[in-house]
Amino acid sequence: MPQPVVYITRRIPTEAVDLLNNVAEVRQWSDDDPIPRDVLLHEVREIDALFPMITERIDEEVLARASRLKVVANMAVGYDNIDVPACTSHQVQVTNTPDVLTETSADLAFALLMSTGRRIVQGDRYVHRGEWKIWGPLLHLTSDIHGTTLGIVGMGRIGQAMARRAKGFDMRVLYYSRSRREDLERENGYEYASLDELLVQSDYVSVHVALNEATRHIIGAEQLKRMKRTGILINTGRGPLVDQHALYEALRDGEIAGAALDVTDPEPISMDDPLLRLDNCIITPHVGSASFGTRTRMATLAAENIAAVLSGKPPLTPVNSIG
Repeated sequence: MPQPVVYITRRIPTEAVDLLNNVAEVRQWSDDDPIPRDVLLHEVREIDALFPMITERIDEEVLARASRLKVVANMAVGYDNIDVPACTSHQVQVTNTPDVLTETSADLAFALLMSTGRRIVQGDRYVHRGEWKIWGPLLHLTSDIHGTTLGIVGMGRIGQAMARRAKGFDMRVLYYSRSRREDLERENGYEYASLDELLVQSDYVSVHVALNEATRHIIGAEQLKRMKRTGILINTGRGPLVDQHALYEALRDGEIAGAALDVTDPEPISMDDPLLRLDNCIITPHVGSASFGTRTRMATLAAENIAAVLSGKPPLTPVNSIG
């Protein structure tokens, strides 16, 4: 009986490749740039498992060509790049990599909060431009972090990890989420609020909801107008959660004080995007989970999901249910 075939759409940590080599023939796009669409459509014709990144759109066009496909193991916690209902109708298992990236992603989100609030990037540029002449009592004044209010939009795993970090800075934590978490309120003193209330009261707003049609542009022009003029927006979820044009106007006009984005719409951000001309906006290249340990654990979990499905076992972290 021939070995099953796995296709990996990018270079990944070798630990995951080694694991897959034990259960299948491994084929791989060996470049750091995303696999071209036409190459992906060609490669899926004779594979049993697909190991994509969030940059690959897995839809009906792909599934129609992948007659042997049994599992799509996304190397991400989010899976908005995958048409899950279409996969289910084709009897293709979809998996993701939750939990393993929670703490690392929250580290980055809180680092962006602190960098924006204390204007770390602007201070660094100021020094490198040779403008620092002497210490002064009014030089480079910034916002405090401790004792302020953090509003968390989406109290899932990463939102909760963000809240734990905020408590270490004696921050008041407000949250808005699809499901109210009264247990977290009792245990930690978090306060539930409507989205409007959260925006009005928060000094920092951090967005952690999943991307879907209901959450696309959950932060738009109206929401930005409700924020404090001293408020700061952090988005480490998905780019389309925030209306970038509205964000640019709010930052340009001083409706809010600053923003930090680890995700943009599109990715990568266009070099002529006006956000790049603003001094009060930090943008990083979607690196929330980018630590050596976390990316290795993500890749290994995706590989373990593939190995389980190919051996007839349930996956460790399923997204859909296959009858």
